[in-house]
Amino acid sequence: MNGLTGVVANLYNAIEPDLHITPKAGKFFKADDAFLQKIKNVNGVKLVSLSITDNALIKNDDKQATVKILGVDDNFKNITHFDSVIKEGSFRLKEKQNYYGVFGRGVANQLQINVNDFVSPISIYSPKRGVEESINPEDNFNQKYIFAGGTFSLNDDFDFKYVIVSIDLAREIFDCKDEVTSVEIGLGKNANVNSVQKDLQEVIGENYILKTRYQMNDVLFKTLETEKLWTFIILAFILIIATFNIIGALTMLIIEKKKDIKTLYCLGADNNLIRNIFMGEGFLITFIGTVIGLVLGLIICWLQIKFHFVEFDDQYVIPYYPIDMQLKDFVWIVGVIMLIGFFSALYPVRVFTRNDFVHGNE
Repeated sequence: MNGLTGVVANLYNAIEPDLHITPKAGKFFKADDAFLQKIKNVNGVKLVSLSITDNALIKNDDKQATVKILGVDDNFKNITHFDSVIKEGSFRLKEKQNYYGVFGRGVANQLQINVNDFVSPISIYSPKRGVEESINPEDNFNQKYIFAGGTFSLNDDFDFKYVIVSIDLAREIFDCKDEVTSVEIGLGKNANVNSVQKDLQEVIGENYILKTRYQMNDVLFKTLETEKLWTFIILAFILIIATFNIIGALTMLIIEKKKDIKTLYCLGADNNLIRNIFMGEGFLITFIGTVIGLVLGLIICWLQIKFHFVEFDDQYVIPYYPIDMQLKDFVWIVGVIMLIGFFSALYPVRVFTRNDFVHGNE
């Protein structure tokens, strides 16, 4: 589950920044030099990027689709890892006088876009802002042309929805010369996201919403964490059932050592000493089983990381099942196993080391 969460996080790292600023009310807002300078002055902020996102109609020959246009500036590729998800062509948005777009693979397939076609332009239409309806429908829309610079593949939410273009083109399409829909922020390597978020929120005020990458996709990441938690709980229940082996083993051991227990009583041992001996036996069984299980699990995970025995086909985003071992999981596993082992040993030891049980047949 750690591996799957890490893969999802890396995928979203490719297109989403560390921090994301949007207006609390409305869609567009002004991000002037003074506003951006206040953001840059916050400790931990490395880069600031402007973006414009809105819906538009895109048409290639006789095929058309409604997509979400994402206009980005030059800093976008520096605060994300978008190059890692490019499948065809390259990440280029403008060359000389021509604008280019990077299409999601789903959109590209739907419109049958060829990234090697530099002759036939692709049309983008968007309603003009603040313009009354005209008799001629074409007067109600902004129309711009782009060429296909490349395609990307991230997941269905992005692949079938987004087309990335230059922010200059997006300003012309959506009539927002001095406005943006969001400000993207890239942090330094050693910056603490939560600390920077708190400082930034104080600087920009309450009229803006500031979210981290995980908060922007909180439902997805909470779902992954919930799946991991329930997987752990299910395995813990299986472990509880398996502890009946410990109960049975200790019970048989105590019955077998009944004469030895009586001898210890005669030598002056009390119930606490007898119980501690068998509790130690229970802990020893649990600890040895834990160590063997963790070592075997560690070896299996290492083999998967190193040699990729469990592979996926070409339809998946990744070629093999991802593994990510984290120290906290080993700590949790040892803690839960030892706790369950303690309670599984407690019952037989307390019941079968009573004086009346040991001396009952004498």
